Order: sequence, then C-alpha cells, then structure tokens
Amino acid sequence: MKALVTGGAGFIGSHIADRLLLEGYEVRVLDNLEPRVHPKGKPSWIPKEAEFIQGDVRDQEAMARALNRVQVVFHQTAYQDYMSDFSKFLHVNSVSAALIHEIIVGSWQPGGIYGRAGRQVEKVIVASSQAVYGEGQYRCNNSSCGKHNGGVIQPETRSQAQLQQGQWELLCPDCGEPMDYLPLREEYQNPYNAYAISKLAEELAAVRLGRLHGIPTVALRYSIVQGPRQSFYNQYSGICRIFCLRLLNNLPPLIYEDGLQKRDYTHIRDVVEANMLVLKDSRADYQVFNVGSGLEITVKKYTQALIDRLNKEIEPEVPGEYRLGDNRHSVSDIAKLKALGWDPRHGLEEIFDDYLAWIENQGDLGHYFREAEQAMRAQGVVRSLKK
Repeated sequence: MKALVTGGAGFIGSHIADRLLLEGYEVRVLDNLEPRVHPKGKPSWIPKEAEFIQGDVRDQEAMARALNRVQVVFHQTAYQDYMSDFSKFLHVNSVSAALIHEIIVGSWQPGGIYGRAGRQVEKVIVASSQAVYGEGQYRCNNSSCGKHNGGVIQPETRSQAQLQQGQWELLCPDCGEPMDYLPLREEYQNPYNAYAISKLAEELAAVRLGRLHGIPTVALRYSIVQGPRQSFYNQYSGICRIFCLRLLNNLPPLIYEDGLQKRDYTHIRDVVEANMLVLKDSRADYQVFNVGSGLEITVKKYTQALIDRLNKEIEPEVPGEYRLGDNRHSVSDIAKLKALGWDPRHGLEEIFDDYLAWIENQGDLGHYFREAEQAMRAQGVVRSLKK
C-alpha cells in the first residue's frame, strides 16, 4: 500500500513516515518546507526511501499529484505559531482538509492522470489539537452558586483585565469564585485563538465530509507532543525546546503566569502508535480521539524535573508575564482511545532523554529561544501584569 504524509518533513509527520516504511508501506511526503520551520531547507531525516514532493497543501495541482495512487493519508500539515495572519491558519489547516476530500470524491478534476486522483484512498487521518478545547471544561463547587448543579461549564477565555491583575484561575460566571478544572473530553470544543479555530474547522470538515461520502476518516486531538525533530525556529514549538536551550546556555527558564498551570505532555512514539492504531481499526472511523498522556503536571514541576535532569543549579524566573491566547489548564481524558487498545508507554523521563540526545547531535543551535521571545514581545503576544 502507498501512504501520503502531508507535513512529512515536520516533527510528527516525519516520525509517522518512518513507521510506515518499517511496516512495508510505500511512502510519499508532501511538504512546502515552510521557511520559518525549515530555514535550512529539506531536513536530513526525510528518508531516501520516501518519495518527496515539495508543494503546498493549498495548491490543488500539488495535492492531486500527491494523492495519485495513494490508499491512506496522514494529514499532518499544520500552520501553528503566535502570528496574526489569521486567514493563513484557516487555509493551511482547514481548507486543505476539505481539498483532500474534494479530490478524493472527484469534485475537482484537473484532467489527465490526476482526474479523480484520490479515488483509491481508503482512509484519512487528520491531526487536530487539544487547542480546540479553549479554556476547557470546569465545574463550580460553590454550594451557594446558581451554577452549582454538577454540570459542565465551558468558560469564555480569560479577559485581559483579569490577566493583567494576575488572576490566573477561571472564575465562575455566576458567583465569581474559582472553578475546578475537569479533564478534557472529546464531546466538547470551545476554541478561541486562530490556531484552535482552524483545527476544529479542520476536523469537522474532514470527519463530516468523510462520513457523507463514505471515506473513513479519523481526527486525533494531540496534547503537547514532544521528542526529537521539534523545530528550533518557530515560536510555537514549545516548552521543551525553549527551556532546554535556555538551560544549556546556563540561563533560567522563564515561566509565564505563576507556573501552576496544568499540562499534558506526550511522547512522539505514543502519538505514532495512536496513528497506527486508528489506521488499522475500523472502530475508529468517523470519530475524534484525544491523544495524550492523561497525566497532569504543572509547568513548575515540569521545569524542575528538567533542571534536575540536566544537573543544573538554576532557579526558574517567574517575571509576571503571560502569553496572549494561552489557556490555563489542558489535560486530556484519554479513555476513549484506550478503549481501542492504545496506551501511552513513554513518560517525561524518556521525553527529556530522547530530546536531549537529539539536541546533542545538532551542533551549535545559537540563540533561537531569544529570537522567539523577542518576536512574541514585539507582536504583543507576551504581556506583563498591570502595575
């Protein structure tokens, strides 16, 4: 069988491509080598055995060519960052998913060998995100509150006025008291920033068009995925990359808010296993699944674990800043995917070990973390408390 991996030069996509080759698939990679993610061009980890097409998922001709004679599609392309080009998020992340299904059903026929190019596609798996939950799900446990009925509250994103006062927790919209955070469950969504909105639109387009036209499609909502090959260059690629580089340069990690925000970190190998499971199990068709560790850890505890792993005597800094668009807590309920037989096997220690081992082989990494921080401040993404 032949598999297409869009975004196959990137972090998650490249690991999926590797696994597919190990399982005997022919692999085709479609990637535009976004300069902000791949400033040095085509990365060395793209396997020689894979057919590589440099092209954009928004380009109909490129997508039709990539889908030709393919049986399974892993749509891993993602535009993600703290940028203000909102329409690009939707075009890259959402419209591309619709375009894949459009080509498969033959609605768009450029002619020649690419007419109905995707007619042989048997399954599509798209990469969604935990971000679609926005601030997530909460419950008010104030017995005197009108909202105190055991129901789930999906709050609006925290206001700038609240954040500038350093009031980090989500407050009940009725009584104003802090609420209790609940693990994220698939039946909910409440996106606010451009990336989150585009990811929800992507999974809706893919799964619902797939069901309508009989194309088995699955959406996986990834938690914070970590491991080798995460880009050093874009701002979004996260805490492990930024904190590792700062500590290796003997600089303190900078923690936004108060460091007590809860997160859910997932090893890339567990994410690959999730993709392979839903590929092979028809019970997953036309559904959405969380992919996470299911374990909560605060940013402070994560930071201290990394400091200990590196044997550094450096105290993290909490400068009284926050990042626009961040949610307070994100920990996924993974019971739905576990019911199909998937189980995360790789914890935080392996995340650190594998990522640090990869960093050691990358040579001089410069000060990319400084550039990301400066860019976020210049764009007004990182903001300070009101004094």
